[in-house]
Amino acid sequence: MTFRSYMETALAEARAAATRGEVPVGAVVVRDGEVLARAGNRTRELNDPTAHAEVLAIRAACAAQGQERLPGCDLYVTLEPCPMCAAAISFARIGRLYYGATDPKSGGVAHGARVFEHPQCHHAPEVYDGIGGEAAERLLKDFFADRRDG
Repeated sequence: MTFRSYMETALAEARAAATRGEVPVGAVVVRDGEVLARAGNRTRELNDPTAHAEVLAIRAACAAQGQERLPGCDLYVTLEPCPMCAAAISFARIGRLYYGATDPKSGGVAHGARVFEHPQCHHAPEVYDGIGGEAAERLLKDFFADRRDG
């Protein structure tokens, strides 16, 4: 089977989040080549600190599948998930996580809490980083530069 990345779809969600004034992070849940759900950050819009792209995409995919877990699914996200999102990924039993930009300040996978490495973590997905990382990093840097300059 040939690998197909869905990072461009996640980047489109991140760009849409930026146009709404949200931190530009996008996520896509995929199973067997079918997009089950896609989302961008909506924390400000929904006044909900848990409305990160990953959480929203996982919620929508679970609702679409009628189950609380997503075994066999892949999650594409433009930024390294924070500890909250990493825990949600584990709880959802996501099979593979692909993320773009690293997040040394708030990450929870390769930085910070490193959720998947803890003995309390019951499920750790396969993790692939750097996919679309330059585009995701540029989007984030431009977003925050505009906020500082504007």
